[in-house]
Amino acid sequence: MASFLSPHLSKPKPLLPLPLIRATSSSFSTNAAAVTAQSPPVPSLQSLEEAFGRQGIKFTETNGISSVELSVRNGSSVNLRLSDALITSYKPKVFWKDDGCRELLRTIQTSEDPSSVKGGIGLVLNDLSKLAKNNSPWSPSEWVLKEADSDSFDAVQVELGCTNGNGTLEVTYVISLYPLSLATAVIVKNTGSKPIELTSAILSHINFDSRDRTAIEGLLGCSYCAHPPPASSFGILSPAEAMRPDDSGWFGSSDAPKTGVWTVEDEKFTMLKGKFSRLYAAPPSERSKEVYRTVPSNYTTIDKGSKLSFRIIRMGYDDIYLGTPGSFAKQYSDKDYFICTGPASMLVPVVLNPEEEWRAAQVIEHDNL
Repeated sequence: MASFLSPHLSKPKPLLPLPLIRATSSSFSTNAAAVTAQSPPVPSLQSLEEAFGRQGIKFTETNGISSVELSVRNGSSVNLRLSDALITSYKPKVFWKDDGCRELLRTIQTSEDPSSVKGGIGLVLNDLSKLAKNNSPWSPSEWVLKEADSDSFDAVQVELGCTNGNGTLEVTYVISLYPLSLATAVIVKNTGSKPIELTSAILSHINFDSRDRTAIEGLLGCSYCAHPPPASSFGILSPAEAMRPDDSGWFGSSDAPKTGVWTVEDEKFTMLKGKFSRLYAAPPSERSKEVYRTVPSNYTTIDKGSKLSFRIIRMGYDDIYLGTPGSFAKQYSDKDYFICTGPASMLVPVVLNPEEEWRAAQVIEHDNL
């Protein structure tokens, strides 16, 4: 298994294939290969359980969509849809009382299609060198479960895989759950004969108790510009909606950045009440210099309503996307609030030469306990 991260995540680790968990049964890999060899058909829940089921890994089906639920000893859990690699639930243990677990992610279901879910944590990956029939870049769409490992108590991990139409690009997506953190990592290998260009992001829709007392800490001194989120099937707000002015006037204030104009974050706490869509990054014109300022390796969400905070760690990616819905959030709830954020490489594509491999990841961790 392409183990990506160490289970000890208090400090960011280098992007190396660090060992995590190893399968203990020799028949495990054989069964796994039988399940993933042909797609379609979609594996049944029984075949998934036989090949991958173990402590901390449980398969379910809702509205015809297969999912896997990951859990560790302290009660923290994750729900991952297998077909589109969308994480629809992350409930970390954040309180000692009761079961102490709380949903971190915002998801919504469309009334037209009960199986359609937006929000959660999703991977955006675009191969700019390969265009589909509609002239859009290729992106992963049909994932298969390749492997799953668990140490039965404090670490559980699943690995999904996908290839493009002609087999020149191999994509691996690794989801790892630990007692105090969730890691999502992407590994892309160019198996073709020509260089390719990629843009990518791992975006999380994070819940807050209210709109008024929410902030981000850690972006002071960073350059940013108004920028839409990358198009995806799971974004609650589309790129056009994210850039649309807020009816309340927050977005259109004199302090709001204009598209293409770079601004420097001059506040220790970035308040999230207003509506904006930003990309925190080193301006492309600065990247040719020998020395330039990059965005931080991590930043922290602050929810004063729940008194919880979560640290988001960036690995391998160059940029940070941050979008807030402002008054648009009322379309989905009058009580709570959400943002969309995560590491990205959007302004300057990643160039991957033949036989080269690119790795990037997001880690959400906390010390609320």
